[in-house]
Amino acid sequence: MQEPLVELEVLTRGATTLPTDTGIPRVSMIRGEVPDSQLAAIYKPVVGVVLQGAKTLRFGDQWLRCEAPSYFVLPVELPVMGSVHQGGPGVPYLSVGLDLDRERIVELLDDLPAGRAQERPSQEFQVCRADGAFLDAWRRLMGLMRTPQDIPALAPVYEREILYRVLQGPQGWMLRDLAKVGSPLSRIEAAAVWIKEHLAEPFTVDVLAHQAGMSHTAFHSQFRAATGLSPVQFQKNLRLHRARSLLVVGAHSVATAAYEVGYQSPSQFNREYARLFGRSPAKDATAIRCEGDLVAAS
Repeated sequence: MQEPLVELEVLTRGATTLPTDTGIPRVSMIRGEVPDSQLAAIYKPVVGVVLQGAKTLRFGDQWLRCEAPSYFVLPVELPVMGSVHQGGPGVPYLSVGLDLDRERIVELLDDLPAGRAQERPSQEFQVCRADGAFLDAWRRLMGLMRTPQDIPALAPVYEREILYRVLQGPQGWMLRDLAKVGSPLSRIEAAAVWIKEHLAEPFTVDVLAHQAGMSHTAFHSQFRAATGLSPVQFQKNLRLHRARSLLVVGAHSVATAAYEVGYQSPSQFNREYARLFGRSPAKDATAIRCEGDLVAAS
């Protein structure tokens, strides 16, 4: 296992503390001291791999601590809080990620070995140990940065192998359910997308449950299992993460950001923002901008 890790460390030396483009479709890399504020974000559906150091993620009432070498699967877009931990003196935090493409997962389902497709060791999110075969597939995929002319032909092959390894692992059930039309997870994913696309609009759980073809109780239970949050909490967290982006990047006023994401009461927005991020909106935005200035100057 050590050899692919060593080569991956070399291949990712061009990464920064922001998700860094690799030139390979849907693949990014991160390295170094990542501010907690950057990790409070809306994560795309992804297979995330921690190669050095560790990463702690929190979504709702669920926690994951990923210590290298390990990976995790997020099957739907999620508002996430997190922190990273360096691997020790001279050993920076290092991770790579593959955004999930449903069509590529669907293409693999018929090729899974018989007897494995229905296994479901756990209904919960897990941290999965990255074994030698999994890391070697990543080594070959990331190695394409050295020969970009080979990316169109070979990246889909290596991506397929990585997805295959995940499908065979403890969290493979998530990818299988996500790819199957009409599965509980695919219906929850569609509901989560609807909430994001109608972020400022009110909704009732009953309406979303009806759209998903599920009872109120089943929908609420499945939604929490998939996201760690109730539908209402999910919307609230999405709103607050979006407002934070508007405050920091868009330079909106606190009141304007609050109204744009659907809050009618600025005082309620201030309370809920401070509860999630630990500071008032104005102080938080100022602190993050200063944080960014320090990183740019270093």
